[in-house]
Amino acid sequence: MSGTVARAFWVVMISAAIINLMTFGIRSGFGLFQIPIITEMGWGRETFSLAMAIQNLVWGAAQPIAGGFADKYGTGRVVALGGISYLAGVALMTVSSTPLEFHLTTGVLIGLGLAGASMSVVMAAVARATPEQYRTTAIGAVTAAGSAGQFLMVPIGSVLLNDFGWVNALLVMAVMSFIVVPLASALAGKVVQADGPDQSVGEALREASRHPGFILLTIGFFVCGFHVAFIGVHLPAYVVDFGLDISVGAWALSLVGLFNIIGSLASGMLGDRYRKKYLLSGLYLARAALFVVFMLVPKTELTVYLFAGIVGLLWLSTVPLTSGLVAQIFGPRYMSMLFGIVFFSHQIGSFLGIWLGGRLYDQTGSYDAVWWTSVALGVASAIIHWPLRDAPVRQAAKA
Repeated sequence: MSGTVARAFWVVMISAAIINLMTFGIRSGFGLFQIPIITEMGWGRETFSLAMAIQNLVWGAAQPIAGGFADKYGTGRVVALGGISYLAGVALMTVSSTPLEFHLTTGVLIGLGLAGASMSVVMAAVARATPEQYRTTAIGAVTAAGSAGQFLMVPIGSVLLNDFGWVNALLVMAVMSFIVVPLASALAGKVVQADGPDQSVGEALREASRHPGFILLTIGFFVCGFHVAFIGVHLPAYVVDFGLDISVGAWALSLVGLFNIIGSLASGMLGDRYRKKYLLSGLYLARAALFVVFMLVPKTELTVYLFAGIVGLLWLSTVPLTSGLVAQIFGPRYMSMLFGIVFFSHQIGSFLGIWLGGRLYDQTGSYDAVWWTSVALGVASAIIHWPLRDAPVRQAAKA
């Protein structure tokens, strides 16, 4: 890369990393607030779980739309609007006195904010600014920044929660999230690399909808959403059920973020060297095996922290590989929109993972059914990714 292009690349990379760190980091700690909020409000776990599930569903449903606008009009405006919605949602959580209000703020507003100012949109900006041979590594680095946010923001959220109460903790976090808005200007360019096909939006959508690999990626990413959302929201409460302190759950989520920095970076680098679909199959199978072991061993601080570290290596390691496959197969031009569609499936899985966790716990007093469902889904996703057709469509068309 020339000096000017290199400087532009690093501006995009650093800005995208900070945006991802902040938006993903703050929301990763919401599970810590479940017990304090429902205790004060007199709600069941399903009420909190449904709000978080709505957040993930709105995030996923709005993602292809936000991605389409970013692809067409530039990323900066979309990220700035998303940052404002995110900030408002976190702040208004503190004055939500009914389940409906809580679902609208925690669910809808934050969900819209995440659609505009988080992973999928900023990763597409990074993909367009990165040479093809380094693209998955760059996406892995930005994904790792989100994990760094989880590692940093969950302990910060825990300290704020313990020292100032849940209302003030959320208000401080809302103010911290404002940094997303000015950083959005660094992603304002509408630069598209020349290696993408010259297509309209409709043509790109039709091409993807007819591609078996795209369909399998969309189905498989559902499982990732189910896994990470269930664990992210319910793990703190799960460890409390075994007599451990809530701080164990906070540190466990923080360890997930720490080890996922390693996992995401490694995933990105491996994805530039080996077949991404085979790496994805291995990741999902490893998750299924880990869940089985975790259910069978005694729940102590040590076993919880070991689980958190290992699952952290497998956590968002799927994202560089999945998004990298979208860019590899279809090119980067409409990556925001196409990965947004795949991501919507992820968020449907997230909705079910979070909501079923709360629903089945309230009905049975246990999370066991959701853990076993996670095992079965992990095995199924490993099988789904193995035969995926991953050749670039332009190359495949010429063959």
